Amino acid sequence: MLINMNDIEGFEISTNQLSSRIIDIKIKDETLNKLIFPFKKFDLTAIEYKPFTRFTIAKSLDDLSHNKLSILLNKLIKDRNTGCFIISPKNTNKILEENFYIKLSTAVSHLIGKPNHDSMSGKYYARFFVKHEDKSDSYLRKAYKNMDLHTDGTYVNEITDWLMMTKLEEKNVSGGETVMLHLDDWEYCDKLFNDPIGKENFTWGSPKSKNISYKVEHPVFFQDDQGRPQISYIDQFPEPKNMEQGNFLQNLSDCLEESKKKIIIKLPVGSTIVANNYFWLHGRKPFKENRELSRELMRIRGRFQQSTIN
Repeated sequence: MLINMNDIEGFEISTNQLSSRIIDIKIKDETLNKLIFPFKKFDLTAIEYKPFTRFTIAKSLDDLSHNKLSILLNKLIKDRNTGCFIISPKNTNKILEENFYIKLSTAVSHLIGKPNHDSMSGKYYARFFVKHEDKSDSYLRKAYKNMDLHTDGTYVNEITDWLMMTKLEEKNVSGGETVMLHLDDWEYCDKLFNDPIGKENFTWGSPKSKNISYKVEHPVFFQDDQGRPQISYIDQFPEPKNMEQGNFLQNLSDCLEESKKKIIIKLPVGSTIVANNYFWLHGRKPFKENRELSRELMRIRGRFQQSTIN
């Protein structure tokens, strides 16, 4: 069943001004108003403790589109030409109940698949702050450092088909824009993909904050069933076994950060960006220093209902 992007009542759908690969989905006020009652039925504790309630609120969202939204989202996230969408209220000034965006993100995530357990938080999602001061052991919360382009799930043995990030709140923020790069736009992709070292198994660990007690092995590059490049990479966690692997990773990092094809997006509060984790990389620009800086984010990572990777 094909869905016309402009044929979903209660939503405004368009291509993003910065990239035709990214689709913007704006939720109209009347649709948000219809979500208030089904979302209030379950408090956040119930949604965290009872997994079936997450599918209940997902159905409430999809029903408002006569089940067209779920079809569209699955088409977009799996389509190599797009693979990314941003969903948010059309009216960014609309006052919504506490935890509304967590419930909305939960609903969206359960329309495209099933979230993985997040070991950092012990839940199906992680919620964290980026502030002026930081004593963590990864770049995730380091406000004034560039978070280099990467994919998620590199250090776990769970399939990570997609990634979702929601901006819940921010205060006194300048900078910190989201950075995206599609593999097919990356000018160095063929060069790095065709280097045999990238197909070797690399060891991937993680810092203590991730709460992962094991290490995994996998290559940086692999391919889909049509032979197109896919990637699983983050700069902080690989443990190169020799000089060749170390030099390959350095070259890869340089070529990603030097790319002129990066898309830099400033997302408003309430926005959720969802990307295919095999051919989109994501990162974050540094924030401008401010002692009162505060941004709260929500992250969900998961797999498609029927994963493309076995």
